[in-house]
Amino acid sequence: MPHKSTNITLVAHAVSERERWRLYGHRGGVLWLTGLSGSGKSTLAFELERRLFATGYRAYVLDGDNIRHGLSADLGFSPTDRTENIRRVGEVAALFAGAGMVVITAFISPYRSDRASARKAGKSGFHEIFLNADLAVCEKRDPKGLYKKARRGEISEFTGVTAPYEAPESPELTIDTGAMTVEQSLRLLIDYVDKNFKLPAE
Repeated sequence: MPHKSTNITLVAHAVSERERWRLYGHRGGVLWLTGLSGSGKSTLAFELERRLFATGYRAYVLDGDNIRHGLSADLGFSPTDRTENIRRVGEVAALFAGAGMVVITAFISPYRSDRASARKAGKSGFHEIFLNADLAVCEKRDPKGLYKKARRGEISEFTGVTAPYEAPESPELTIDTGAMTVEQSLRLLIDYVDKNFKLPAE
């Protein structure tokens, strides 16, 4: 069992959160994209990052596959490891948001309790975005060939096939990526960011 840190004290930054916001022209926060594999999380996250960056936002994507090449390289896909992966990402995303960034995460994050933990870390700056494409649509797309492997028994604990996905109950935004185009979905996301993150001109 891991040992908890002791004899530690939170240290305040010399630059306040609001000072960062005023400099950047927008609030920091977390856009937590969740949905089945194939629902469009990575596609939308990276294109949203590009478009926000082009208009002056400090934006950065934390993507599931990329995180598992480094920060979570030691974790598998058991329920316990999934929980630890999302705990780590939630804390890192909160740090980025505290630095004034618009953090876009692309993680299946199948368990409500894990997303609730990420929300707790992100506090009022956490925005859950549900990419609501159903299993049939995602399996038909199967961009990485993962569903085929899961159906053949080559991947265990695969969300939607041999592991559960608990859909959000009260997300800040739901996008039907099974019916909407990438461009339509991006328009919804950009409008949402402008409404909830951009500061009024002083």
